[in-house]
Amino acid sequence: MFIETLFTEPIYFFRIIIIVIFSISLHELAHGWAAMSQGDNTPQKTGHLTLNPVVHMGKESIIFLCLMGIAWGQMPVNPSKFRSPKLGNILVSAAGPLSNLTLGIIFVLMLKLIANLSFSAFFSAEFLYLAARINLTLFLFNLLPIPPLDGFHVFSEIFPKLKPLENTYFGIFAMMLLFIIPEFGIGLSGIADLLMRLMFGGESVNF
Repeated sequence: MFIETLFTEPIYFFRIIIIVIFSISLHELAHGWAAMSQGDNTPQKTGHLTLNPVVHMGKESIIFLCLMGIAWGQMPVNPSKFRSPKLGNILVSAAGPLSNLTLGIIFVLMLKLIANLSFSAFFSAEFLYLAARINLTLFLFNLLPIPPLDGFHVFSEIFPKLKPLENTYFGIFAMMLLFIIPEFGIGLSGIADLLMRLMFGGESVNF
């Protein structure tokens, strides 16, 4: 289990915890801000426009993150309040993954800054690399067209025939398969590494 990393690689363990909590909190906030821009004030009314990670993730998610390395978040929204239900649902759903993509790009740019200006004394290149990799992986994962992931809500608005899947066990079954197949996580991380190499102009950025 992931918790074993605390005893074998404590620095790595706490880096993962900090990065994931920060990234998921901003992911959920992005959903909330997008919902507000579409006319839904539910995030504000429920007190979810905050940086408090416990509000966005809940204690159970944070505990599960520490034990298993898996976490989730939530942002209450009311699609019926969107000015345009179809467009609003696409924009609000896409906002979360796009926030992770943005964070990934920012961390890669910070890595480039370190490489070009030798600021490594002030910043940890390993931490920035890990933060970029995690956020790009979260971006890719959340775009999968599987309920309840954001990608499903985006694609089901573009392809309405997918909508009935939301009320079936397909999502639960698919998610279980993804988590028990190690190659899946390795594959997503590999694609994230490829994106980072492309951002670095083809150079390797492993640390």
